[in-house]
Amino acid sequence: MASSTAEQLPTTVVDSGISSLHPDILETHILTRLDGTSLAAASCTDRRLRSLSTQPDLWTTICTSTWPSTNTPRLLHLISSFPDGPRSFFSSSYPILHRSTNSSPYSDPPSPPPVGLISALDIYYNGKPIISKVQETDTATEWFRRSPFRIDVLDPKEVVATSIQHPGDGDTCRKLAEENISLSWIMIDPIGRRAANLSSHKAVSVERHWLSGEVQLRFASIMGGDKGTTELVQCGVVMTCDISKTGDLQVTEVSLQLEDMDGVHLMGKESLVILHKALKGENVTKVGREVGVGVRKRYGEYQEMKRERKERQIKLESTLDMACLLAMGAFAFLSGLWGLCVSLLK
Repeated sequence: MASSTAEQLPTTVVDSGISSLHPDILETHILTRLDGTSLAAASCTDRRLRSLSTQPDLWTTICTSTWPSTNTPRLLHLISSFPDGPRSFFSSSYPILHRSTNSSPYSDPPSPPPVGLISALDIYYNGKPIISKVQETDTATEWFRRSPFRIDVLDPKEVVATSIQHPGDGDTCRKLAEENISLSWIMIDPIGRRAANLSSHKAVSVERHWLSGEVQLRFASIMGGDKGTTELVQCGVVMTCDISKTGDLQVTEVSLQLEDMDGVHLMGKESLVILHKALKGENVTKVGREVGVGVRKRYGEYQEMKRERKERQIKLESTLDMACLLAMGAFAFLSGLWGLCVSLLK
C-alpha cells in the first residue's frame, strides 16, 4: 500500500501544476527569475499567475535589470507614474520600432509636442551592460527648434573605457560589433508618460577607419515622417570607438540624429513632431526582439529606397536641364529667325 501511494504522488503533483505552489514561493523563487517577456507570457496563463505577475515591484526590478540607466530616483519615480506603472513602461520600451506601411484613420486627438525629453542609454557587450547614461533635453527653447536636432550623451572630451579588446582586421571588427554589442536608447516623454526605444538593438552598419582604427557603429530605426508613411525618416544612433593605450576599445561618442531620405539632418522642430508621433505609436509599428534579427535587412531596403529616389531625382534634373537647353535653343532660333524676317522686310 505504501508503495502504491509513493507511485501515485508524482502524478498528483504534476496534475495540480504550478498553481499548487504557495504564492510566496511563486513570487520569490520563480517569477523573480523570469525576464520581462517570459513574465508577460506567464501572466496570460491563469488568473492567479496574472495577479502575481503584475506586481509593480517585480516589474521595477525587471526594468532596472534590463536597463540599468533607469535605476535612478528621477526615472524610478517617473516610471511608477506611467498608466500601468513599470509594466507599461517595459511594454513600450522593449520592442523595436519600424515604419508602418498603413496609415490608420484612427489616432489620438492632436496634442502639443513634449517640452522636454529624457534619453536613457544602455550599451551591452555579450548581454552585460558596459555603459549606462541618462540625458535630459530641453525642447522648448528657440535654439533647439531652429538648430539641427542632435543629442549627445557624452561630453565633448569624455571617454568611456571598456574591456573589449580591439580586433585586428576589419572583418573581425565587423563580426564583433554585429554579434556582441547591442544598444538601447529609450526616449521618454516625462509629461505625456510615454516611452519608445529608438535603437535597432543590433548595429545595422559597422565601419572601421583604415588608418586610425576608429570604429563607428550605427543603430537605426526607420519611421514615418511628418507627411505620413510615404516619406520616411531614419532615426540613427552613432557610437564611435577608438583604441586605448592598452589596446581596448574606448567609447568617444554616442549621438542621436534624424535625417530624411535625401540624407539631410532634420531641425529640432521637425524632429520633435516626428518623435512625438513615434512615442504615441503613430506611423510606426513595434516588433519583438526575436523578429529584430531582420533589422539589417530592413535597413538595407531603406538604403535601396534612398538610392532609387536619388536616381529618380538625377533623371528628373537631367530631363529639366535638357528641356531648358532645348527651350534656350528654340528661343535663340526663333530670335534669329525674327531678326532675319525684320531685316528682309526693311
